Amino acid sequence: MPRIESSITIPVPIDDAFSLSMSQQDVRYEWDPFVVEQRLLNNAERPARGVQSLTKSRHRLSMVSEYTAYNRPKQVGMKLVKGPPFFSAFGGGWSFKALDENTTVATWRYTFTIRPTWLAPIANPIGSWLLGRDIDKRLAHFAKGGTNPDLVARARQQLDGEPPGN
Repeated sequence: MPRIESSITIPVPIDDAFSLSMSQQDVRYEWDPFVVEQRLLNNAERPARGVQSLTKSRHRLSMVSEYTAYNRPKQVGMKLVKGPPFFSAFGGGWSFKALDENTTVATWRYTFTIRPTWLAPIANPIGSWLLGRDIDKRLAHFAKGGTNPDLVARARQQLDGEPPGN
């Protein structure tokens, strides 16, 4: 099973990095070049273990995923519930490590299994390259979004219900 991983250091506290990574809809669309639509399902108000979300990518692919881990502010895990037919399995994980009170290392990972299995020797390297490129691009935009205090405040408000500026 291929595993793709990339990290970036961003000049924000770990809680803010986590909030931005879990942002939804309008906040998410401002920093994430991969997502064109994302929303929580089944009337969920916030991400949490067991909550499902629908994501539509700029590649015109849709997937329903489920949070398998939600350990604020350090780690989130997700697995594919329903999605592109060429994946028999897909998972993602985000982890955050505070270097100091205002600096965080964000690491994003994907794992996947291609179907049919006979295609894997050809498709795995292509999928690894495409997903690796997407992770790097997303992380660069994530880091840039982290430097926008208004965007971070709105992400925190989405996650915590705190008004911006508190």
